[in-house]
Amino acid sequence: MIEYTKRMLSNGMRLLHHFDPMTRMVAVNMTYFVGSRDEKPGKTGIAHFMEHLMFSGSANVPCYDTALQAAGGESNAWTNVDVTNFYNVLPSQNLETALWLESDRLTQLNLDYNSIEVQRSVVTQEFLQRCINPPYGDSNHLMHKLAYDVHPYRWPTIGESTNDIQNTTHADLRQFYHDFYTINNLVLCISGNVSLDLAVELTEKWFGDIKPRVAYNRHYPSEPIRLQPRELTVTRDVPQKMLFMTFNMCGRMHADFVVCDMISDLLANGMSARFTQNILMRSDVFTELDAAVEGTQDPGLLIIKGKLNHNASKDQAEELIESELSRLKNELVEYSEIEKCVNKYRSTSLFENLSYLQKATKLCLCETLGNVNLINDEIEQYRKITPDDIQRVARQLFIDRNKSTLFYSTNTNNN
Repeated sequence: MIEYTKRMLSNGMRLLHHFDPMTRMVAVNMTYFVGSRDEKPGKTGIAHFMEHLMFSGSANVPCYDTALQAAGGESNAWTNVDVTNFYNVLPSQNLETALWLESDRLTQLNLDYNSIEVQRSVVTQEFLQRCINPPYGDSNHLMHKLAYDVHPYRWPTIGESTNDIQNTTHADLRQFYHDFYTINNLVLCISGNVSLDLAVELTEKWFGDIKPRVAYNRHYPSEPIRLQPRELTVTRDVPQKMLFMTFNMCGRMHADFVVCDMISDLLANGMSARFTQNILMRSDVFTELDAAVEGTQDPGLLIIKGKLNHNASKDQAEELIESELSRLKNELVEYSEIEKCVNKYRSTSLFENLSYLQKATKLCLCETLGNVNLINDEIEQYRKITPDDIQRVARQLFIDRNKSTLFYSTNTNNN
């Protein structure tokens, strides 16, 4: 059980606190309710762009990292489709330095011409390194475009293209900062060797007088019901053929999310998983085969992906995967399989929660999902899953019209 306290400031800011006496450090985690789903076509990648700009300095801090490092701290950040997250780790006696830095860049970020153009170059190079240069680098772009018609999950967090990054104007970035980087659009967690009283006192000191702004209307179109399967084959200069299958599934807070997650674990989590035992160890079609859920706030994807042996064909690969999916639909799994997955989830969760930084991050993320106590309660949801639940959800999930298939063919073999 992770103990925490939640406070709401008068300006709408949410403060979470977790006391950890086993460390002399403190983590300051800031999660903003903004991700790439808040972008518009032609202006994609802006949430990730803004994450980079948050390190460009502010009115009283020419260089964010220099000031934090002088206090013995380090920081980093990440963006996904739903949220943007920033974190700092530093000695607990220097907590106030981190809060000062965060409040300054929240209210007075440096968005001058030079800062924007430097980060534009950095973000563009990151796009090239992640999406253009490596094999299968465009898989997220192709896969999500197949799976979504109208929802902004149809483009990845890094953006749809370098053209979008280049065409983002300074005015676009300033407006995005104004709309989403507001006191009432974030969750702050202080986790470590700092008392609740001190955490509240310093948070009120550095954030309490920041005025809220009208919340941005976050409205996302719902995906229409799929009427037929989708498929795309591309020929690339890649070392192996690769197959992606995606199935549209529920969002993170739906009751069936944990069932979808367990289905992915039954298929591919560990040496005793079904893909490993029944496909990888009994055939020479795949060299790798995996399954996972994305865990997005809005309805997301269950993704199956595998690299094929040189002589294997797409048809062979699909047939083997479909056979395992059919088993889940037609045969009840044993309770022992479910128990194994629950034990793995519990073990993973316990190890993750050993770190005061991980606790801070997970507390913030659970709060953005609308239930901070999910950090403690979710294991019980997994324990309640039955074989009937697995079969029911598998039958809803693994149907042809709900499937999108992306296949990478090599230049030398078009199978």
